[in-house]
Amino acid sequence: MEGRVSAVNTPAHTRLTRRKSYGRNCMESPVVFWQTPGHLTTLGTRIPTSRGAARSRNITSKVDPEQLALLVKHEWKLAYVTPLYRFQHTQLKLYSKHLTAFILAEKQQGVAIEVGLEAGFKVTLSTIHGMAETEEDAETVFIQIHSKPTFGADALKPVWRGWLTCVNGDGEYLRSLPPDFVSLPLFCSSGSESLTSLVRVWFERTFDCNFGSLFLNSTTLNWLAALWTGCHPTSNIRFLKLSWTMPTQPSLDIMYTVNPQDAWELWNSIHTEDSAEGRIHIDEVQRFMNGLETHFFRHFKIYLSAGTLTKVATSLGSAHHEGKIKIGSSDYIDTLLTLLTECALHRTPV
Repeated sequence: MEGRVSAVNTPAHTRLTRRKSYGRNCMESPVVFWQTPGHLTTLGTRIPTSRGAARSRNITSKVDPEQLALLVKHEWKLAYVTPLYRFQHTQLKLYSKHLTAFILAEKQQGVAIEVGLEAGFKVTLSTIHGMAETEEDAETVFIQIHSKPTFGADALKPVWRGWLTCVNGDGEYLRSLPPDFVSLPLFCSSGSESLTSLVRVWFERTFDCNFGSLFLNSTTLNWLAALWTGCHPTSNIRFLKLSWTMPTQPSLDIMYTVNPQDAWELWNSIHTEDSAEGRIHIDEVQRFMNGLETHFFRHFKIYLSAGTLTKVATSLGSAHHEGKIKIGSSDYIDTLLTLLTECALHRTPV
């Protein structure tokens, strides 16, 4: 195992806030949109203490490889989304026209939009079939904005991408929603903040929903470190990199690079394959992280547990506590999206 310590300036943590209104007007009284006669259904505070181990599968047998390639290798900014009112997958072409018109109207009113849309642009919404894992999951919706050249027959250039998804969403919660609501709680975007903002505003106005930043806490990052390490025997993770921010003045960032075989041997000594139903328990994850931290302390006399875990990365993907992910391989994409869907649902205001 290797360790590297470096001192850098780290931005202060962003404070989390909750919005109580789901309507278009934030001055309206708070609304709980899945209220049903006689009772109130919410997701509650159920946090799983165990989950299934990551399993490699050929997802290209279900999902178009060209569509799947759009999700891999890009860095995505995460957000949660409340259920969409009267959203229909059969109307995506119409939504594409309406979103195009909305962006054009905002541009004509002087809203600052990134260079590349001056000559023209095209917006497309499409369905990525096969990402859903259960009957309750809604199919993933992919959004692209392309710039159109003024002259010539040059190909359209993508300037913004985003997608809404639900993978292995909480079945009880999804079944509790009224028929007019579609839950696609996880929103991933890649591109300028100005376009991201316009897309979010259009969705909020059109489908009476709300977006909010999705941060990843240390527990979520711990889970990803363990789940990805467990994939090493079948899919070489190549490295395990973990980053911490220490509460020092000046602030101190620590990057800890672990040999993948060492990480696997530690994990294998904690988690046995004959565990009930192949599930991983939170205490195993905690022991795994404690083992890594103990090894680091032996060499550098620094208690990593005193800091905040900010990033986890392997060749399968990376995740940052500020709500950024990068999918390195499609082999275990369902494992990652299941965890992120869970995080998005739990962050949804109630």
